[in-house]
Amino acid sequence: MNCQTKSFRWSQVAVLAGAVVTTTALSLLSPFESRSANAALESSPKTVLDEAWQIVYRDYVDGTFNQVDWQEVRQELLSRDYSSPQQAYTALRQALSRLDDPYTRFLDPEQFLALTNQTAGELSGIGLQLTQDDGTRNIVVSEPIPNSPATRAGLQAGDRLLEIDGRDTVGMSVEQAASLIRGEVGTSIVLKIDRPSEDPFEVTLVRSRIELPAVHHSVKQEGNTRVGYIELKEFSAHAAEQMYRAIGDLNSQNVEAFVLDLRGNPGGLLNVSVEIARMWMDRGAIVRTVDRRGHTEELNATGMSLSEKPLAVLVDGDSASASEILAGALQDNQRATIIGTQTFGKALVQAVNSLSDGSGLAVTIAHYYTPNGTDINKTGITPDIVLDDLNGKQRLSFNPELRGTLSDPYYSRAVGILQTQTRLAAN
Repeated sequence: MNCQTKSFRWSQVAVLAGAVVTTTALSLLSPFESRSANAALESSPKTVLDEAWQIVYRDYVDGTFNQVDWQEVRQELLSRDYSSPQQAYTALRQALSRLDDPYTRFLDPEQFLALTNQTAGELSGIGLQLTQDDGTRNIVVSEPIPNSPATRAGLQAGDRLLEIDGRDTVGMSVEQAASLIRGEVGTSIVLKIDRPSEDPFEVTLVRSRIELPAVHHSVKQEGNTRVGYIELKEFSAHAAEQMYRAIGDLNSQNVEAFVLDLRGNPGGLLNVSVEIARMWMDRGAIVRTVDRRGHTEELNATGMSLSEKPLAVLVDGDSASASEILAGALQDNQRATIIGTQTFGKALVQAVNSLSDGSGLAVTIAHYYTPNGTDINKTGITPDIVLDDLNGKQRLSFNPELRGTLSDPYYSRAVGILQTQTRLAAN
């Protein structure tokens, strides 16, 4: 597929139900709609309906629209009167539901902003995660986000927020406190903090853009084997660069093998999954996409892998979409041993367009296949080693700190396989 002829770029494509990549809304005039008629919609909630309708008309993966007369849908949408944007949003959601595609969906402005921030891997603020003490109802810091104004100011888990810009937090909910703390990048906020064994103190913080960590890594000495453990939480915009740094750091510490943990990873950006696959593969196909016109594009390794050391990948039923692209590429190219349970089974690609009122529309634009041509939609990837340890899952859910330790049955099995592979490689 020639990307230059498409109305989207793969760097603007999401493969996660819920992940958002913003694309610019085009001038969307239907081939049968006059400009004068379109102009009449400009001050109406119908504007967004018409924009959304035409995006689906242009890009949706199924040219039959699930046997729905999509032009009739447009007439139905625009023939009604709407007293508020919310009424129009409801009508649009109902129309989209006729496609019987849970991944083609409308996002109101608040949802669109939240999900755009999620996929961007950034947020604006001071970097505090808050909770409410069940007993005292105090607003408490559960964790400061790394590399944020909060961590740089020395705020700690357990700190109690007494005041936010002089406003007492007594009786506040976490949502109310978070709303007061949010604000534009570059603006300042004053918090009054109570910390055990210290007198209450004030700290002034300047709101900034904060890169959220999608990758966590560590070195684990398992017997005679140094294992590099990497947990990838989502394929956000910064995940590839974070993965690059993680692999480089682990290589510098002379690890002999890697465990890549994709359990619970719901997916994210297609291009990021491809970039990360290229860090582990020197050659071979990664994924093939097909749009509704039958145009095919195959994305391949580029000979720039960062490691050829043994690799095990952990997956589960919540490993979806971009996670399945990565796992499928590593499995089909025999680059890694896949361990765990059947993955989610989502082989559809979405692009998300911004609409004129700040809302958004996610539209399924393509189907993807693993390098061997396997369609995993609604079936998922079958691991090389299937582990369906219910007791182990329950133990991890109650004790998440055990994840990535020998008390984690999935990680433990991976370590055993990697130890055998490293011994064979040494002989």
